[in-house]
Amino acid sequence: MQKRSKVGIVCCSNGQSHSNKEILENLQKILTEIGLLPIFSDYIYEKDSVFSGTAKERADALMRFYEGEEIKAIFDISGGDLANEILPYLDFDIIAEAKKQFWGYSDLTTIINAIYAKTGHTSVLFQIKNLVLGNSADRIELFKKAVLNGKNDLFSPKYEFVQKETMQGILVGGNIRCLLKLAGTPYWPDMNEKILLLESLGGQVPQIVTLLNQLKQMGVFEKINGILLGTFSAMEKNRCTPDIVTLVKQYAGSDIPIAVTKEIGHGVDSKAVIIGKQMVLAS
Repeated sequence: MQKRSKVGIVCCSNGQSHSNKEILENLQKILTEIGLLPIFSDYIYEKDSVFSGTAKERADALMRFYEGEEIKAIFDISGGDLANEILPYLDFDIIAEAKKQFWGYSDLTTIINAIYAKTGHTSVLFQIKNLVLGNSADRIELFKKAVLNGKNDLFSPKYEFVQKETMQGILVGGNIRCLLKLAGTPYWPDMNEKILLLESLGGQVPQIVTLLNQLKQMGVFEKINGILLGTFSAMEKNRCTPDIVTLVKQYAGSDIPIAVTKEIGHGVDSKAVIIGKQMVLAS
């Protein structure tokens, strides 16, 4: 991406509260100072309950950015619960032809994995609002180097193995709850020989056990080449036992490689990963 490139800002999941206006204005300022030209969708803030627009309106807003040749990348600033309702209204042929990356996290796991499943293209698991949250100077610099200079530091989270010592495959997944919304739909990614990334904001032991059992009963753990665990915020905050590593070992088995990272998840200091890209991890 070059300086002064136009980028689209969308809100495909829950609409933003009007109390976030200052955050979004600061985000616009930072992106402009970096050298980008952010163009905001007409469907950003809550208008009707948690909706910034209907599913079709939000989908059409996203597609306009895919169709606009001047838009070089698309960043979603939302999260929540509503993103999967726009999937039937997306034109994946246009998305495939456009070859521009979609960035989002949490509930946008649904769109990110649907894009990979339907087009084979990559997307970025990252919340761009983190550029204005917390002590963000380092993240801004990493983001700037990534989007303007093609550097990889933003996409290089530190990790360590807790089972086995190596894994490789195309990375899929993201937020475990949101990923499983795609189960049984045409948007579920092929899990064969993949690395499965899992992280979560909410959910303690009972809820996470439910989700892990769904993955097990779908045969996912028998297909993938390994698991990369990001942060499980609620479990870690409450110091739940068994912890997430113990649970994953229990339901995924002892033969599958498992690595953990504190740098992918819902923390404002989280780095980015590219869903749909080949990844090699080794201890």
